[in-house]
Amino acid sequence: MTKLTSRRGMLFGAAAVSAGAVLAGCTSNDPDSGDDKAADTQPAADDKPGKQVTIGYAGPQADHGWLNAINDNAKKRAEKYSDVTLEVTEGSNDTAQQIGQIETLINKKVDVLVILPADGKALTQVGLKAMNAGIPVVNLDRVFNSPQAYRCWVGGDNYRMGLNAGHYIGERLKGKSGARVIELSGPDNLELTQERTKGFDDALKNYSNIKKVARQAADFTVESGQSKMAQLLQAQSQFDALWNHDDDQGVGALRAIEQAGRDDFVMVGGAGALSAFQAIKADSGVLKATVLYPPTMAASAIDLARALGQGKGVGGLAEYEIPSSVTCYSAVVDKDNVDQYMSTGFK
Repeated sequence: MTKLTSRRGMLFGAAAVSAGAVLAGCTSNDPDSGDDKAADTQPAADDKPGKQVTIGYAGPQADHGWLNAINDNAKKRAEKYSDVTLEVTEGSNDTAQQIGQIETLINKKVDVLVILPADGKALTQVGLKAMNAGIPVVNLDRVFNSPQAYRCWVGGDNYRMGLNAGHYIGERLKGKSGARVIELSGPDNLELTQERTKGFDDALKNYSNIKKVARQAADFTVESGQSKMAQLLQAQSQFDALWNHDDDQGVGALRAIEQAGRDDFVMVGGAGALSAFQAIKADSGVLKATVLYPPTMAASAIDLARALGQGKGVGGLAEYEIPSSVTCYSAVVDKDNVDQYMSTGFK
């Protein structure tokens, strides 16, 4: 386990005001009473260091580009804070090992926990244990089975990933009669894959000229992307667009496409890898866009954990408390906005 003493950049902060002042501001009819200024003193962004907070972070084993980016985003965000100490466990995809690591953090009496569970269902009990010990939990991405096991959840929107990919492709093919699309998904046993496919299918219902003619499931690896894409290319001699759920497996898919000498369709990726951004910017191949599942959600989890530890709200919102859930938006990145997102791309 490593300890990082860190510095803070932006987003959360607050100066507390009394409930009485807010009530007066809501009820006064006198414009000169001054009570209408109460809203201006509600929690707002504040870059000044505050109460020292120790955050325990239990993340995944970095066996995938996106997971590695999750861990990096959490650590780098924490380094922006002068008032945060980050206790980091060794990343693990072993449920029993991760439970033991979290229990160690609980015994150390950290102020807040940020947990991306290897298995949300299996780790629900240790989340409950932390909450019952008075340690608020920020549940990152893979959700626990019970909302009682976390104070706040922050993660991506798998359904909207598919929805936005489908709408992007639909608009690209709008007006093309008899348009055909195919899909290279993630593992079918994962709920996230099912949600991404459902969103994609729902979007395509808006375009009567488009038909999905084939779908193949890969498993988020370069090797599976290459082999499954090769099968799709052999089975489908003509199609107009491809949606690939994951940019890591997309590296393999692009290899298969290049080997087959195909360039007669457009491809949309998923997640937000740096290699995908670079290919989109170069605009010399089939990959024209990718739909984000942003690893920056881990940085946001650190922001939320600090706010919880200091009893603050979220800058820009009127609420005194942080939300119970934060769903990150699945933006479409293409050549028009890729420069904006380039710095967030993961390797």
